[in-house]
Amino acid sequence: MRARQQANDEDAGVPGTQALTRGIALLNLVADAPAPLRFVDIAERAGLARPTAHRILAALVEARLLRHDAATQTFALGARFLEMAHRVWEGFDLRATAAPELERLARLAGETARLAVLDGDGVLYVDQRDAEQEAVRLVNRVGARVAPHASACGKAMLAQLPAAERRVLLSRATLPAGPRAIADADALERDLLISAARGYALSLEEAAAGVNAVAAAVLDRRARPLGAICLVGPAFRLNEAKLHALGREVMEAARRISGNAAQSAMTLQVAPRPDSVSPGVEVAVRAEALLGEGPLWSARDNRLLWVDILAPAIHLSDPATGEDRVVATEEMVAALAPREAGGFVAAARSGLRAFDGASLGKVLAAPIADTAALRLNDGKCDAAGRFWVGSLALDSTPDAGALHRLDAQGAQLMQAGLHVPNGLGFSRDNRLLYLADSARRRVDVFDFDLASGSIANRRVFASFGEDEGVPDGLAVDEEGGVWIALWDGWRVVRHAPDGRLDRVIHLPVPRPTSCCFGGADLGTLYVTSARVRLSAAQLAEAPLSGSVFALDPGGVRGLPDHAFLG
Repeated sequence: MRARQQANDEDAGVPGTQALTRGIALLNLVADAPAPLRFVDIAERAGLARPTAHRILAALVEARLLRHDAATQTFALGARFLEMAHRVWEGFDLRATAAPELERLARLAGETARLAVLDGDGVLYVDQRDAEQEAVRLVNRVGARVAPHASACGKAMLAQLPAAERRVLLSRATLPAGPRAIADADALERDLLISAARGYALSLEEAAAGVNAVAAAVLDRRARPLGAICLVGPAFRLNEAKLHALGREVMEAARRISGNAAQSAMTLQVAPRPDSVSPGVEVAVRAEALLGEGPLWSARDNRLLWVDILAPAIHLSDPATGEDRVVATEEMVAALAPREAGGFVAAARSGLRAFDGASLGKVLAAPIADTAALRLNDGKCDAAGRFWVGSLALDSTPDAGALHRLDAQGAQLMQAGLHVPNGLGFSRDNRLLYLADSARRRVDVFDFDLASGSIANRRVFASFGEDEGVPDGLAVDEEGGVWIALWDGWRVVRHAPDGRLDRVIHLPVPRPTSCCFGGADLGTLYVTSARVRLSAAQLAEAPLSGSVFALDPGGVRGLPDHAFLG
């Protein structure tokens, strides 16, 4: 036994190091896998001989670091990790752990970085690092308390609390607020929902005149706020655009402080830029949308409609002239469809609402509860006039998403257990429904019955590796090809009806979000994009992020959009 151990360790400087390294590698494989792994998969991915893998796995199971399911012959993380995690959080020192991140943020942004916690009915600043070049002395330094709804740190933490708990805390708040603090309860709730959806909160002179800030919550293992970290400075230096560019940095800092204990699936990593942009890609609408989405070509208006989910607005654009009329909305809107009775319908936070081109109207159907930490996402109408739409958790919590079918009779849940339901589309013969589940990196296809509105036989149509991007919105062409926008992939791809990759079109932005066919003959593909959670350096590399692009799909044409009959 000793001779075998020495042989295993002959390449290591310390006896046992090689076995330890292999054991850690196996633990990481199991931890990172989306589902429990079989023995053969573990051995193959680790590049180990099966006898070696078997010995290491047996030792990890004996130590309760792994759990072996005899029924499925798979391995998952063991209970010992829960016990160790509990010990870690019992001794967690927020202030000491956050100190390096405060220093890093202050150096990076050249502004003041602060750490805050909820304290009774207010927010207490417990640590701060000043930038070396700071020339303006800020109010509310360490030890100061501010109103939770009037500070970026407070709003970042409030956004992570259940709605009922938020209301109780705010009802007790008595601290003074700044000149631009949001006083209306409904408007504040909408602002907090947007903060939760984008992953960071802003304060625009809400705590003090002339002072702006951006903050992200530090979450514990139960996804509750331990505190918040922020960058704060004079409004003339930290304008709203710069705050959004710094939002990614404070999110990363918050995640590092808690060791990614309970963070959402919101992506921060971006793939390298391609060597060149594909020929024929043009800017159709120059814009700076935080999260451009939901493009819809309106043949009767000869206009392209699209939305900005995180700076809530509906855009009515004329690609021929570049004109872009922006209708600000009081809540998040994610998708649009024509309405048979005139105008459009919009998938808003409160439900499917009428839209007359100037403002949102009444709610026609509400598939999610008003108090749920969810929002509607991408959607489309089928040929029978029913609107299909996905819902997802504001923080992208796994398996909290669903697919809903809406009509004049109300809403019906069609598929639960989705992660981030996104692009939707129907085949020309109305026999297939395509649905992207972004966080699972795949597009699924269902058998679809138009008469009954039922779906069945869910299966994978196309899947994507980490280096390809995340499938987001999609559109189906008249030949049955499926065009998919790949978030963080710098590209739009076309998959043939059998799922094979058929075409790749590289774009000048990393985060294309959705696509639709438009123009007089539906022969142009329009692609929306986003700039949310892109750093200042990334935005400098891709300054057109947030714009809408037009490209030639190579002679194929799209299918006309169906109208909602409700």
